[in-house]
Amino acid sequence: MARITKPLTNTEVKQAKAKGKIYTLSDGGGLQLRIKPNGSKLWLFDYHRPYTKKRTCLSFGAFPELSLAEARSKRKSARELLAKNIDPKKHRDEETRLSETALSNTLKHIATKWLDVKKAKISADHATDTWRSLELHIFPSLGKVPIHKITAVLI
Repeated sequence: MARITKPLTNTEVKQAKAKGKIYTLSDGGGLQLRIKPNGSKLWLFDYHRPYTKKRTCLSFGAFPELSLAEARSKRKSARELLAKNIDPKKHRDEETRLSETALSNTLKHIATKWLDVKKAKISADHATDTWRSLELHIFPSLGKVPIHKITAVLI
């Protein structure tokens, strides 16, 4: 019969001290607190991947920044993804990649692409003049702003 793990308390988590080796405190349901010899405490979610059935860990963050309650809510959302046969680690990586892509589409990046297309229809002097105007007036304040965050009020 499976052994039932006693859930951790805030006091146990706060008072966990570093030892000579890495050790873990289990909260149950795959959530673990890994304590390293240097004193750092990391929340990990231990699970089986949906299709390969290989065991892996997903890091949630460090203890003082991420409380026990927050780690438990992240474990709950990861278990919900596993119930839908979605790997939580791949899901997190995909969301990160999408947000980085959205943030990399800055006004300056889009303007560069636009000018490359526009250069075929205009003279080189006009293209240089247009780019210089953008550099002087637009890019200092809006060049690094993601294109989806630019609003009429911001302009």
